[in-house]
Amino acid sequence: MGKRDYSLLGPDARHAVDTGLAAAEWYHTDVPRKVMKALMQRTDGPALRDSVILFGCMITFAGIGIALWPSWWSAPFWLAYGVLYGSASDSRWHECGHGTAFRTPWMNDAVYQIASFMIMRNSATWRWSHARHHTDTYIVGRDPEIAVMRPPELAKVVLNFFGILDVLRFFPNLIHNALSGPTAAERTFVPQSEWTRVQRVAQVHLAIYAATLALALWMGSILPLMVIGLPRLYGAWHHVMTGLLQHGGLADNVTDHRLNSRTVLMNPVSRFVYWNMNYHVEHHMFPMVPYHALPRLHAAIRHDLPAPNRSILQGYAEMWPAFRRQLRNEDYFLKRALPPTAKPYRCDLHRLSPGTPVADTAPPHALPAE
Repeated sequence: MGKRDYSLLGPDARHAVDTGLAAAEWYHTDVPRKVMKALMQRTDGPALRDSVILFGCMITFAGIGIALWPSWWSAPFWLAYGVLYGSASDSRWHECGHGTAFRTPWMNDAVYQIASFMIMRNSATWRWSHARHHTDTYIVGRDPEIAVMRPPELAKVVLNFFGILDVLRFFPNLIHNALSGPTAAERTFVPQSEWTRVQRVAQVHLAIYAATLALALWMGSILPLMVIGLPRLYGAWHHVMTGLLQHGGLADNVTDHRLNSRTVLMNPVSRFVYWNMNYHVEHHMFPMVPYHALPRLHAAIRHDLPAPNRSILQGYAEMWPAFRRQLRNEDYFLKRALPPTAKPYRCDLHRLSPGTPVADTAPPHALPAE
């Protein structure tokens, strides 16, 4: 297999369309209709409770941090505020973007807009980006949200634990969006009817950052930036840590989420910050199931899924060596073992990239262990 081209305008994108990988029919575990209807039931209660806790803690931590500023005694409060600002915002943006966190639409949209600003994403662009991610999950040249490309650039992975690369990419893109709307790549998945909205959102975000920076210069202090902006850097580590586990080291260009997504059992604090997205195979199979129902969904379909990783640490113990092997062989991936009760993986030979060796065309569950 040749070197992957992750550009949304490149040859791999065209190949995905030509071979039927784009907008393909994906495997789903069979779930009784009555059970799925109950799992998909929406309610405001859990998300209201979690939002009050989240924003209440953020206001408290920021208030104490400001009161103790510039003493080092303020540092723990800024660190806690940063994780909620720079990491919890990622899961809130995500779930409210699906429209499943709350039953009430305006509540979903309000939290979505706030969280999108905090995580430094254009709310008008990323709604469509994430729709493409779910339609073409880890399809090379189609999925705009592939976190670790092959071969992996591990130095960039480490830098992003501090949000550095994301922020460096965000501001030039923000300025481009504010001046002329979506970029050429973004226009491959954002409908033309939304281009004006992309520009308007970018202009609002840019104005807020400009006002915050002006206030910091006027005060002669970075304190305003500690509240708005900088937490996206020093608080990014948790969402990067959990986000890498979603698909890292697993298969690409397949149409079975059991092959390209990972479920990890996590501690309650991380699950709160991550809003149950650790149940990631389940989420991709059934994205309209609300976050608070994902543990119940997991219980209902785990007979058909690979065993979840037992902890974040155990997930990294599996994933990191795979990244290192991909440095030498970018076609290497971790194959997930299915329980005896599961339906076998599906593998469509015509969807493999040109030049793939014939020996690699066997279904993943039939391949010899690495």
